[in-house]
Amino acid sequence: MPNHEQIYKTQAEQYDLMISRQPSLLAVIEEITPIKGQDVIDLGAGSGRLTSVLAPHAKSVLALDASAAMLEVNAQQLTQAGLSNWKTSVADHRNIPADDNSADVIVAGWTVCYLTSSEVPNNELNLEKIILEMKRVLRPGGMIVIMETMGTGYETPHPPEFLTQYYSLLENRYGFSHKWIRLDYRFADLEEAERQARFFFGNELADRIVVEKLVTLPECAGVWWLEV
Repeated sequence: MPNHEQIYKTQAEQYDLMISRQPSLLAVIEEITPIKGQDVIDLGAGSGRLTSVLAPHAKSVLALDASAAMLEVNAQQLTQAGLSNWKTSVADHRNIPADDNSADVIVAGWTVCYLTSSEVPNNELNLEKIILEMKRVLRPGGMIVIMETMGTGYETPHPPEFLTQYYSLLENRYGFSHKWIRLDYRFADLEEAERQARFFFGNELADRIVVEKLVTLPECAGVWWLEV
């Protein structure tokens, strides 16, 4: 499997191209909580998948990520869009650089999993620290929205085994509501589909794309939310 940590550090622009082939998540988030006029923290903001669609509507956005390279791409996009209501900062989810009761909404897309997968030491403790930090920085009535994969290359949910414990904890220990959505990648052509899949998902899926000629790659995503 490709090394995602390395990709986030050195290939942020190629990663950004890949996720640009998925639909916008603004409507999905707004169904759960309004963004207009809200102070938003985007955890694991990366190259700006969520920041770029939320910032035009939010009062402010604080984009946080472990990778400075990803945040640079994010900042370039926000600057090009003429927005000034944002800040970026390199940070760890277990130590959010924000004051108590300073945000209305926290979004975390495809990121908490890197600290809470069953393959990571202290994964349950990591999740507990992250949830406590989220609750600390949110105002009463604030909303947490977490998004994670439910399977790439599948038309119905097929979550990776190393994430099922984490998803179960969100629902059963922490009381998150949840649903799943389709978030298919629509690539420009077969060549791009193969190249991007090999880059991020590995050879097995890329080989399947070639055999099945999948210019559209099915993707299921889970959405979890909790009002604090």
